[in-house]
Amino acid sequence: MSIHLHPRLTSHLRSGHVSRIIYGSIIGLALVLTLEAHPPTAMVVVGTLAATAVAVSLAELYSEIVGSRARVAVGGTREPWTTVAEAATAVAFGILFPSVFFLAVPLGLLDLDTAFSLAKWTGLGLIAGYGYVAGRLSGAGTSGALLQALSVALIAAVLIGLKALVH
Repeated sequence: MSIHLHPRLTSHLRSGHVSRIIYGSIIGLALVLTLEAHPPTAMVVVGTLAATAVAVSLAELYSEIVGSRARVAVGGTREPWTTVAEAATAVAFGILFPSVFFLAVPLGLLDLDTAFSLAKWTGLGLIAGYGYVAGRLSGAGTSGALLQALSVALIAAVLIGLKALVH
């Protein structure tokens, strides 16, 4: 079974950045859920997401550099610097994505509660969407891909559900 994808989507899926974006999205979602318990201003949320994106990306870079040196020392190959930098950027993108909604608050386009809701549910949608596409590309039919999407979205849904129970 084959599915037709837009060339840009195909290129994105081939890049290997999907797992990094999902990883960043889960971090961003967890951070948004934590901040929502005692909501700061929208710009504090943006700053917190940005600081987290920088910290996690730097950790990603550092771990890849150390890992690369270790691989080379035992006869392996070094990962190209551009590949390492692109992976760190993909993680940062996943973490920073919810900032879009919080940047809309001071512009008067959204209120803070709506920004939190959109950040949570689009994070869940992104994770589920990637799960669905992965299922379809692995040969699953529509129902199998939906089941896979639902199972990976469960991670985000559990975070959202636990937060709702606690507050």
